[in-house]
This record gives sequence, C-alpha cells and structure tokens, in this order.
Amino acid sequence: MSWDDITDLIDPRLMIVVAACWVIGYMLKQTPAVPDWSIVYAVTGVAIICSCLILGFDVQSVLQGVLCGAVSVYGNQVVKQTFTKRK
Repeated sequence: MSWDDITDLIDPRLMIVVAACWVIGYMLKQTPAVPDWSIVYAVTGVAIICSCLILGFDVQSVLQGVLCGAVSVYGNQVVKQTFTKRK
C-alpha cells in the first residue's frame, strides 16, 4: 500500500486534522504527566471529534476520524524509526 492509497481513503478536508493530531501527539509526548500509552487514544479521540465537526455526525465521520488518528500516529512512528539512532 502506497501513500497515495492511504490519502485516497481520507477525505481531503481532513488532512489538516491529520497534521493537527501529529502536533497534539507530539505535545502530549513532551508532557510528563501524560503516560505514553494514553497518547494514541487521546489523538484518536481528538481526530474523531474534529472529523465529526467537519463532516457531520455519522458513522463515516467516525471512521474518517479513526483513520486520521491512525495515520498521524503511524506517520510519527515512521519518522521516529527512520531518524532515531538505533542502539
């Protein structure tokens, strides 16, 4: 699956949500009071809420929100795994 296939799954109006979720996840990671395991849930929750506000409240919007959250977390991990020095 290529990046084009993934972007075809997400409504183009929600690309800003993906970027915002990436920033929110980064900020949460820098916050000592937030456990790492909870970041993915927080980012997904924000993505679902934002996509429902943009697209309207229906099942498709929730699915789009889950995709946005997943792509932002996945994108962060790809960058992290690519550029982090391995031990």
